[in-house]
Amino acid sequence: MRDKISQLFCLQKNTCKNNSTDNRGHNVPTKATSNGTMCANGTEGPEATETDSSGTGRMRKPLERNGSTQNDTVHLERRLGLFSGVALIVGTMIGALAYAELGTMNTSSGAEWAYFMDAYGPAPAFLFSWVSTLVLKPSQMAIICLSFAQYAVEAFVTECDPPRGVVKMVALVAIVMILFVNCYSVNLGMAVQNVFTAAKLVAVVIVICGGAWKLLQGNTQHLSHAFDGPMPNIGAIATAFYTGLWAYDGWNNLNYVTEEIKNPSKNLPRSIMIGIPLVTLCYALINISYLAAMSAQEMIESEAVAVTFGNRILGALAWLMPLSVTVSTFGSANGTLFAAGRLCFAASREGHLLDILSYVHVRRLTPAPGLIFHSLIASAMVLHGTIDSLIDFFSFTAWIFYGGAMLALIVMRYTKPNHPRPYKVPIVIPVVVLIISVYLVAAPIFQTPRIEYLYALLFIFAGLIFYVPFVKLGMTPRFMNKVTLFFQLLLEVVPTSSMAMFE
Repeated sequence: MRDKISQLFCLQKNTCKNNSTDNRGHNVPTKATSNGTMCANGTEGPEATETDSSGTGRMRKPLERNGSTQNDTVHLERRLGLFSGVALIVGTMIGALAYAELGTMNTSSGAEWAYFMDAYGPAPAFLFSWVSTLVLKPSQMAIICLSFAQYAVEAFVTECDPPRGVVKMVALVAIVMILFVNCYSVNLGMAVQNVFTAAKLVAVVIVICGGAWKLLQGNTQHLSHAFDGPMPNIGAIATAFYTGLWAYDGWNNLNYVTEEIKNPSKNLPRSIMIGIPLVTLCYALINISYLAAMSAQEMIESEAVAVTFGNRILGALAWLMPLSVTVSTFGSANGTLFAAGRLCFAASREGHLLDILSYVHVRRLTPAPGLIFHSLIASAMVLHGTIDSLIDFFSFTAWIFYGGAMLALIVMRYTKPNHPRPYKVPIVIPVVVLIISVYLVAAPIFQTPRIEYLYALLFIFAGLIFYVPFVKLGMTPRFMNKVTLFFQLLLEVVPTSSMAMFE
């Protein structure tokens, strides 16, 4: 197998005359079409574009990026059905219907990265991949795995706070386990997601039933005074929303894996439309249940609200609550890594990240390099960060790009008015989310300015230092070919546009 990979690498460097180049200058095989024309990546002349629906007869350029296709010997396969799509959304979050329109307009993987490419061009898209790959997705996974570890250790430590070192070690073990699952098989990764999401919903039902029982006993005093207290200032509200909206983050995770969804034009919006109301209903009922058993102040002071709830409601079965939370967070972390690896895959395929991150395992057809890369960064964040600090940094930076995605949808309503939209969201939704995004980013800066916000903005624009020479000008250090070959041999991965030599 390693010999074949070496042969493939050499063939990519010394391609025959029948090869053309893709948008990164890489050689890709060409195929003869019925009318004698030659196109790269297996697409055929006149069928590579569609007629504009405006009736002008002009040809419309498709939004999908070049790369992994069914004609490639090695590619990401469409294995995610409607249930798996709902599980991926319910397992990680909730969010905006605008992503249903964006995801059905452009069925390339990569979510915001693909939409920024369509609406703004390569530079903003690169900045998103730069920040998301190095900060957003790894910090998201680190937060979830730390939460998993906190509850897992809490079950065995009852008289004191869990030791930080032990919590971090358990979080690292969780990352390794999730990495193995997702590198081993896409089907296994989604099976884990489906099973853990189902278990999560069972735990939600237990909490809701326990809360309903307390309410039937007349314990409504905490609900009647839940919102008592002084009105916080506008900046404090925005900062509080960071933590609250963190629980709802994840509406875009399915958009990262669009290339692997069966019938994405139907299953993507359906998954969002089922997942969003389901999660909203669950969250509302869970919070009512918590307030039936404890006061708002007790919820704030508790290190593990679900554990406190279980101790008061479930008695001898209180151990079910930390178990339920660990199941929930493990499933969330699994879905987060599943989506994060596809961002690396999509962005590096376009030349915005290292080439090796777009390669796929020759037998398992999983984007192993991207998954490993994200896991390493997440592990470093687990070792050197805390949940609260990571959430604040994640939320401030993430909402800059969420607002950018809403603006991208609005922009493309005018720049691409005739492009097919299997699902078209009412324009008021992206406008409202854009306004909320501006508020969530601007309010903390003006109300309670912190140096961390400046660091975040500087980090975003620091990506231009790498974009100009390595992406815009196409400069590549000489040693990178050897580095790429080394990791190809080590991980047994190849580009998705490989020639049919493994059949």
